[in-house]
Amino acid sequence: MVGTARSAGTPALAFEFLALGFIQGLECRDPWRSRGAGNLEAPHDAAGTPIFQRIKDFLVAQIAAGHWKEGDVIPSEQALVKQFGVSRMTVNRAVRELTAEAVLTRRQGSGTFVAPQKVQATLLEIRSIADEIRARGHTHRSTLQRLDQMPAHELLAKGFEVTAGHILFHSIIVHYENGVPIQVEDRWVNPQVVPDYLAQDFTRVTPSEYLLATAPLQAATYSLEALAAPRDIADMLAMDARQPCLVLRRRTRSAGKVASLVTMWHPGHRYQFAGSVTTGAHA
Repeated sequence: MVGTARSAGTPALAFEFLALGFIQGLECRDPWRSRGAGNLEAPHDAAGTPIFQRIKDFLVAQIAAGHWKEGDVIPSEQALVKQFGVSRMTVNRAVRELTAEAVLTRRQGSGTFVAPQKVQATLLEIRSIADEIRARGHTHRSTLQRLDQMPAHELLAKGFEVTAGHILFHSIIVHYENGVPIQVEDRWVNPQVVPDYLAQDFTRVTPSEYLLATAPLQAATYSLEALAAPRDIADMLAMDARQPCLVLRRRTRSAGKVASLVTMWHPGHRYQFAGSVTTGAHA
């Protein structure tokens, strides 16, 4: 059994890292300095890994382990220099690269913080946002802001391929991931396709889940753009109105009719879309 000890003045995080380095078989207790080189800093550790990369790995490991959470300030560059016995330039490179990779975020005059994690959704598959959140191992909840019916104005009627004044159902719902708002869903629904829409409890089932179960999808079209959020949307997403939103608009058809038109607002600093396409060999 291997034991380690630390002096009363050694920071806990430094001790954890040095112990990890020892367990991994590094040749010296301080992997950031070359042996016999005095105060000269080696560009790589004993395993051949660039020193700045090892600092990056350590910072990321602290975040992944939950020691530093979203919004937490990390130690200053000067503190990291002292902790690891390296130059300011080396620490700065590690922090700068993690900032560029959106792992950290810098605030002038305040320090460096753990950046918000961007959640990811697919553009090529229509599924419930609740399923996406649960697939990430997180908790979904929603709040209902509006659920009523209104006559369609001319532009909305055109989207539904009906005449102006046609009655449509309307819902506005805010979706949360681990308590953080990540989507405002502003949806219009055709009563001719989904007559019982207003009778649903959308805090227990999402509109997407209900519509996919009751109005089988025939076709869908969508568009994606970045827009500044209106004040009411920004308030529901708990964000600054000057920050951009990723706005997904989608129209779905079922039973030969337009079933739903939905606009989904996502805070750009907390959300991203991704997808992939696989084609056959003879496509």
